[in-house]
Amino acid sequence: MRDNGAVTSATRQPEPPASSTRSASPEQAAVPAVPPRLIATDLDGTLLRDDKSVSPRTVAALAAAEEAGIEVFFVTGRPARWMDVVSDHVHGHGLAICGNGAAVVDLHGGPGAHRFVKVRELARENALDAVRLIREAAPGTVYAVEQTYGFHQEPDYPTMHRETPDTLAPAEELLHPDGAAAGQPVLKILAYHPTLDPDAFLTLARLAVAERATITRSSPSALLEISGPGVSKASTLALCCAERGISHEEVVAFGDMPNDVEMLTWAGQSYAMGNAHPDAIAAASGRTVANNDDGVAVVIEQLLSRQR
Repeated sequence: MRDNGAVTSATRQPEPPASSTRSASPEQAAVPAVPPRLIATDLDGTLLRDDKSVSPRTVAALAAAEEAGIEVFFVTGRPARWMDVVSDHVHGHGLAICGNGAAVVDLHGGPGAHRFVKVRELARENALDAVRLIREAAPGTVYAVEQTYGFHQEPDYPTMHRETPDTLAPAEELLHPDGAAAGQPVLKILAYHPTLDPDAFLTLARLAVAERATITRSSPSALLEISGPGVSKASTLALCCAERGISHEEVVAFGDMPNDVEMLTWAGQSYAMGNAHPDAIAAASGRTVANNDDGVAVVIEQLLSRQR
């Protein structure tokens, strides 16, 4: 069901991949039931190439979409401070959904000047429960804490991010009301396990934590992302669309990993990348070519060509 902005886990039969050439046949991207008013795209593995660049073809496609009156939202698991990679390509409204839906950020102003428009924090009580329950279910799990402007981690958490943590301390200490992470909202917890299979770790953690938090993953490693209950890319995108009077039928979404599943299911038309995780492929209504072949641009070009 799709009412009141609810997100379901229903799956749909994907369409054949769209071609990577500009002469792709029109039937390879289905004609939307209603003209699209908003494009929602993931970044890593989707809009960005593997070298984290935005190709000239993709830059041109995004600009053409906004020139045609279609808003573009970057919807990512990245924190706001990692959004410099697309800050030059925000064009009109300049909004991004970061942290898997935990924050809506205005990217105008450039690097270091991002403004938080909406924050959907993870309550510390829920965060502490999740940390405890996952530790019990998967001994050896280590954690990091993402905040609006801070990043903290446990001493044994591996070096896998692009920054030095503000604090090294146990998660229980970081999340204590008087701990090092006090004073700022917690956006999400990162949970890493050194030996478990990534999908098995995700299933185990979801069963252990239940409704206390939303758990997903976007990394090829056993790295989970834990947000507040009901917080996802889809639920925050639905809120932003409701504020603009945009229905889910008017949204075209792109993604490649489990943290995109709800968004791909919710959007009226959605595309999994050629390099996508099987869960994303099952959730999307269509499929395009891989991120390194500019799969997002391919579909945007096809959609715009039909509106002329």
